[in-house]
Amino acid sequence: MANVCPYGRFTHAVVRGIPESFGRASGDGAENGESAVDLAKAQRQFGVLTGALRQKVGLQLIEIPPDPELPESWRIEDVAVIQGDTALITRPFQQQRRSEAEAVRRVVSELNLTVVEMGAEEGGSGGATLEGSDVLFTGREFFVGISSHTNHRGAEVLADTFKMMEQLTDHHYEVLTVPEDAAANCIYIQGPAKTDFLLHRPTDECPESVSAFQKLQDYTLLPTACSEASKLGASLSSLCLLINRKHTIF
Repeated sequence: MANVCPYGRFTHAVVRGIPESFGRASGDGAENGESAVDLAKAQRQFGVLTGALRQKVGLQLIEIPPDPELPESWRIEDVAVIQGDTALITRPFQQQRRSEAEAVRRVVSELNLTVVEMGAEEGGSGGATLEGSDVLFTGREFFVGISSHTNHRGAEVLADTFKMMEQLTDHHYEVLTVPEDAAANCIYIQGPAKTDFLLHRPTDECPESVSAFQKLQDYTLLPTACSEASKLGASLSSLCLLINRKHTIF
């Protein structure tokens, strides 16, 4: 069973740059009526996110260079689920995305995390698929959304790795409701000085939800744009992996 770190407490953020091929992957595009993506704007928004993580929150930032041959590799959340000292390397649904894990595997190994390979669990073929964007960790348990990209076997491998997932839960959660679906994806981090940070979509992207975030008076709110990534079905958390690693040897 993986060791569990305090919820929201991180030391490192791992990101992967926006490649020139952003938005060109098969299956991407404006299937939901979205306009075409703006590469330069996406790269600027990525820079704002990484700047907030490094300069405002105080995390150590590890940036993997963009790879134009891997047009979806900026969706770094999909290829690993990390909790405590364990990193589960996932198995994305699309075969062409699985090579995205190589650079992430190298980084988490250098951070001395225990690496669990979903491919190894499956004998390297067939069966489980899991993408990290379908996984939510609440600090107490994992929730997995079964989707076209994540199946039940993938959820079972996650449960076997972390031993913290139940079919039903009796935990009580306080709920903050936002009127826009896109606003529900936020990044919570407890900073080095025990400051609670919440990165959330800004007013121009989710105008009806900002008032809900403002009710969180004990949080430092960091509005962070994500409009271009969202046109491809991604969200703020898609763009980073958060790790708690105090003792790192390189």
